[in-house]
Amino acid sequence: MLCTYKPWLQASTSTSCPPQMKLLNQNSHISITKTKTQVQRKSLDNRFEDIDDDGGGSGLLKFALPFHVKSITSTSNRFVKHCLKLKNSSSYRHFHSSALVVGTTPIREIYRYEAASQEKTVMDCLLLLDKAEIPEELDTYSVHIVRISSMVMKKLSGVQSAESIEAVALMRFPTSFINLDVDQDKSDCQRWFPSTRRILVLDGIQDPGNLGTLVRSAMAFQWSDIHPCFLSLLQCYCLFCIEMSTFHYCTNSDNLINIQPGGIFLLPGCCDPFNEKALRASRGASFQLPIVSGSWYHLQTLKDTFNMKILAGHPDSDGKSKKVSSLSQEFVHSLSHVPLCLVLGSEGRGLSEKSQQECELVSIPMAGEFESLNVSVAGGIFLYMLQPEK
Repeated sequence: MLCTYKPWLQASTSTSCPPQMKLLNQNSHISITKTKTQVQRKSLDNRFEDIDDDGGGSGLLKFALPFHVKSITSTSNRFVKHCLKLKNSSSYRHFHSSALVVGTTPIREIYRYEAASQEKTVMDCLLLLDKAEIPEELDTYSVHIVRISSMVMKKLSGVQSAESIEAVALMRFPTSFINLDVDQDKSDCQRWFPSTRRILVLDGIQDPGNLGTLVRSAMAFQWSDIHPCFLSLLQCYCLFCIEMSTFHYCTNSDNLINIQPGGIFLLPGCCDPFNEKALRASRGASFQLPIVSGSWYHLQTLKDTFNMKILAGHPDSDGKSKKVSSLSQEFVHSLSHVPLCLVLGSEGRGLSEKSQQECELVSIPMAGEFESLNVSVAGGIFLYMLQPEK
């Protein structure tokens, strides 16, 4: 199921928040927090209709797993149901500002990145397959560890063979994620990205696999605030066989050089970057680089503020009258010191009409007869060719 990335609900500015009341569900040992503000939010927008209430229809639920809970064996457990809703519902994820990260590798990479950056990702709990060892590098973190049965792991991971997945983490969204339709207090574009040398703009990318792959590629080719020493972890996920010997990896964190070219901007119509399939394709990269969701108005503000050039990937054979430049070495060299936004359109309809009007169109020269490439493949080529100089 594709999750369309839509503006999420704002809290009412006229509502005062009363003290919270805590209820305890004796059967599942889950602490449930309810506020009148949440009840009002449900009445304002039916997008939260898939969230359970307490049986009386009086409001939304918030779940908090008590620290004394060390094991969960039933798929009927209410916390398991909460995790499943985080996995399957975009509105539920963004209401709770949390997502499930499945698999030891992406969890470990997120924490490696955190160790070398100022971004602090909060893991609410680590769900480990019963009798599995605590993943290396995570055993030093103070985190609530809960052992779960193979049936629960199979349910949460979506993998038939639960033994292939030993860890699932419940993580809060990073502070570097901004939804401008909700976070109106963060409208200052100078605070969206560490730098605006290179910004990847996604225009209506609805396939979560493609979106996640593009996020991963953006990190690999330094369209993010990643440290160079972590590029070695990303080589096996790159879309192309490229010569990496020019990169110098360091193991001493005191010698790290922090390169901060930019991040990702999501235009309307994109799927949720914290969608289960998007996270799987990105291998957790959605937690590791700045992602801003907004409109063309916000993107235009960013462009004008930083005097950026906006390019857009586009086929060269559609008969359009607007000039389409070729992605040549000469073209790339002319932009080496120019702050760029690169816009990539959706798989089906391509670039939106607004993007075609506002952007300088660029095509990938191909000797074959194919009209276009898959957006994640084309995006990988653009990202590699236009990556910031070292």
